[in-house]
Amino acid sequence: MAQEERPKILVALDESDHSFYALEWTLDHLIIPFGSSPPFQILLIHGQPTPSSALGLAGPGSAEVMPIVEVDLKKTATKIMNRAKDLCISKGINEKELGIEVMEGDPRNVACEAVDKHHATILVLGSHGYGAMKRAVLGSVSDYCAHHAQCTVMIVKKPKVKI
Repeated sequence: MAQEERPKILVALDESDHSFYALEWTLDHLIIPFGSSPPFQILLIHGQPTPSSALGLAGPGSAEVMPIVEVDLKKTATKIMNRAKDLCISKGINEKELGIEVMEGDPRNVACEAVDKHHATILVLGSHGYGAMKRAVLGSVSDYCAHHAQCTVMIVKKPKVKI
């Protein structure tokens, strides 16, 4: 089956171990077991905040800080995507088979827009495991995507370590 014809799994990543666990779970359960001809194409995306939203303020002096914030955001995005690419390669995924994209904006919107743009079949997100109170205050990317993405949404929860 040609790469373009295969359904697409889109994995949304941030710097958390939860999102990397979701990527690893996806590779181990949906990609690697099928060997050299997996049924899905894998796409990795990262929602990079805009410099102004990351800075959280505007006013005198912010113009001088913006370029520094922008460089830092790009470094973070590169670090995240390189880590993800390295994980995929370590699992035997051909680098040429990977789709990697950094999109600027709120992670909730970026994930849903990427689903539409790439016609993804499945969107995979890691769960941070927030309780109801934290979710109410911080919001939940996975909750938003489960209600707004135009595809199946799989939320992968990292198991709690038992002592």
